[in-house]
Amino acid sequence: MTRPLTVLVVDDDFMVVRVHTKFVERVEGFEVVATARTGSEALDSVRRHRPDLVLLDVHLPDMSGLDVLRALRAEGLDVEVLMVTAERELDSVRAARLTGAVGYLVKPFSQDDLAGRLEELRRLRHRLHDVEEPGQADIDQVFGGASSAAAGTGLPKGLSAQTGELVLRSLREHGEQSAAECADALGLARVTARRYLEHFVATGRAHVRQQYGRVGRPERLYSIPTGKS
Repeated sequence: MTRPLTVLVVDDDFMVVRVHTKFVERVEGFEVVATARTGSEALDSVRRHRPDLVLLDVHLPDMSGLDVLRALRAEGLDVEVLMVTAERELDSVRAARLTGAVGYLVKPFSQDDLAGRLEELRRLRHRLHDVEEPGQADIDQVFGGASSAAAGTGLPKGLSAQTGELVLRSLREHGEQSAAECADALGLARVTARRYLEHFVATGRAHVRQQYGRVGRPERLYSIPTGKS
């Protein structure tokens, strides 16, 4: 029997937490293992429970839900995040996408709305887990129809496929970047961004050149090689 996917529900309103918890538990194959009302509680709960999915509000009393998402990625915590929020600002939507959220569901929503998102997430996870060697169609489904190759193939221990794809996406969208610029764009620690970038250089997915200034050490600038995507 397939184990249920575990969920952490994060919202500063305890009534909303109760409602969303009930919504999740009505969907077969999902189980709420913890709830949190602040960003710090959310981070602690992810570290403790290692859920498969976090339902994350943007507006929290101590820090933005987007900052929570960035912190999760910076720590390399491999967890899916679905934003569930009343925040409709385009900058927030874009930041959530670039930082690796699997979706953005605007409040108020119905149980059916959330159930549809959860069912789609489960189908996508199983599509890769149930085949020995996924084809391009399987991979495209996981990346929402994107034509990019799976960034995580052959990643060293401690690096996640999801964050790796974000690093490559940042290079595609912004062009040549230093490790510091890539880290700032994605909310990662600089040393974390550099690990991914150097790995992609070593495997031919990225190119690096040295830029020499008047003082200090030369800066390493990374880019996608011509003809690659």
